[in-house]
Amino acid sequence: MSLLAALNHLLNFVAPALALALLLVLASHMFMRKMAKKQHWIASIAINFAVGCAVLGAGLVLLGRDGRMVTYAALVLASASCQWLLLRAWRG
Repeated sequence: MSLLAALNHLLNFVAPALALALLLVLASHMFMRKMAKKQHWIASIAINFAVGCAVLGAGLVLLGRDGRMVTYAALVLASASCQWLLLRAWRG
């Protein structure tokens, strides 16, 4: 496999984590303005992306295959929980 093909595979592997991180932060700034105002959006995207990549990597290692629906469900759950913690939403 060439370097360009390997890079393409890696980018396609982490694309769901990046898309979900962007959408979560955008949605939190649209719908939870008061809580999200205190949070810097680039840091939130980076943290959610890192959590998402960790979940995707764990899914690949544990299930032996990329693209399983269980992995994507865990990605959504972990990213949403991370965003909830970043916004300190439990304070209401």
